[in-house]
Amino acid sequence: MAQSFNIHAVGKRKSAVARVYLRPGNGRIIINDRDFQDYFPLETTRNLVSQPLRLLNVGAELDILVRVTGGGPEGQAGAIKHGLSRALQELNPEYRPLLKKAGYLTRDARIKERKKYGRRGARRGCQYSKR
Repeated sequence: MAQSFNIHAVGKRKSAVARVYLRPGNGRIIINDRDFQDYFPLETTRNLVSQPLRLLNVGAELDILVRVTGGGPEGQAGAIKHGLSRALQELNPEYRPLLKKAGYLTRDARIKERKKYGRRGARRGCQYSKR
């Protein structure tokens, strides 16, 4: 692993987009200029983000900077996980088979279905009344 690297990758989930930057450091994770624990107060979202790091046993020698926009906390966590996996793959191509097998490199394409005219939502129709 080279000492002077600066790797960038983009991850997406629902309507959230995360730009992930890796650089040598001491294991800090900064998301939108806030600490990782402050940005994701729930343990479930923190676990979702750190899955690729735990799988590969890396992260202690990397500083991870993230810019994430759109979506809610779950979508943003998924986008960060996707972007982080892509950045780690770029850092070391030997990580690719492990990340691929775990399913972290696959973009989750499920997004909200659009509302249709004449209906109350994407599929729900208006309430039926006999009179």
